Parts: sequence; structure tokens; C-alpha cells
Amino acid sequence: MKKLILFLVFASVFFTLPLTPANAYMVKYKEDWYKLFHVHYQQYPDDCIENIYWLEKAAQADFCNPQYVDFKIETEKQWEKYRYLFQLHINLKLIEQHLRLGRTYDKKCIYFYDAPWKDEYLRNMEKALSCYKAGLYYWQEAKVWCEKANAPSFNFLFITDKQDWEDERERMTTGELDYERMLTREIERLEKNIEELNSMDKTY
Repeated sequence: MKKLILFLVFASVFFTLPLTPANAYMVKYKEDWYKLFHVHYQQYPDDCIENIYWLEKAAQADFCNPQYVDFKIETEKQWEKYRYLFQLHINLKLIEQHLRLGRTYDKKCIYFYDAPWKDEYLRNMEKALSCYKAGLYYWQEAKVWCEKANAPSFNFLFITDKQDWEDERERMTTGELDYERMLTREIERLEKNIEELNSMDKTY
């Protein structure tokens, strides 16, 4: 009888608990999706793919209300520039993740004795090539947002709470940060390696 009472008490408590954890929240806005992006000390392909997913969702999502941003926004111009810098930053992070992912499949050098594994190397190198080409797409997107953030109306407006984003914008403007040059170099090298590998026979 005592065990039955204890069971009934436990059951009444258990079944009245909410099914959703108390600290759960809906991932809806750009800022929420971006919080899920993280870089591991040792990043494997699955980690890159996961991050690309979060960043893509962030790029497509709406912004939250300005009062919920992680720093104080006081004017509409600040809000406008913040949005441009955020989009710029997301696209740059997407390039970085595609570069990381591409490098896991890339074969930097081709040797004469690689012929027996030609097909496997070619499959991986095609994956790397698609990653680098995707990076070029995001670079074009980043340039659009950089141009918007460099509008004359923002000449004396700096969001110091997002100094790293401002630095990215400035480095792009001066040409110090140029992923297009880097990606183009990697694509040309990789295409040359693919051509060289395709010309081999598998006799070794």
C-alpha cells in the first residue's frame, strides 16, 4: 500500500511537469541562429557543415527588435549600419567555413605514385573545388554589404561595440582582406592538379 501511494505521488508530480525544458527558447531571429555558430579547436568536416547550416539560417532570418540586440542602439542609422555589418560578417564567416571544409578534401600536391588512388583523389578534389567556388559566391555577397556599410551617410558613424565587424569592413575597403584573390588562386591550383591527375594512368 505504501509503495502504491509513493508511486501515485511520483506519477502525479511527473505528469504535471512541462514537457519543454524551462530554459528552452525558440530559434527564430538572425541573432539566435548566429549564437549556434562556433569554431572547434580541431574542426572536422561535420563541424564545418554544421556551422555552414547555422550561418545560412542566420543569413536568411529576420533581425530581432533593436532593443534585444547585445548592445545599445540609439538611432535608426546605427540600426541600419548594424544590419549591414552583420550580413557582411556572416558572409565572411561562410567563406572561412567553406575554406576549412575545402582544405579537408584538397590535395595540395600531385605525385607520380598517386595514380592507383586517382579516382578517390579526384572525388575529394571535386568536393574541395565546389567549396572554394561557393566561397566566391559569398565573397560577392560580402562585397555588396560592405558597399552598403561604406555609404557616405556612415562616414562618421562607427559601431564600437562591434569593432571586429568594423575592422572587417575597413580591411575589405582597403584591399587588405581579399578572399577573392585567395579563392581564385586555390581554384586555379586545384583545377591544374585535377587536370594532371586525370592525365595519369593507374599502372603504378
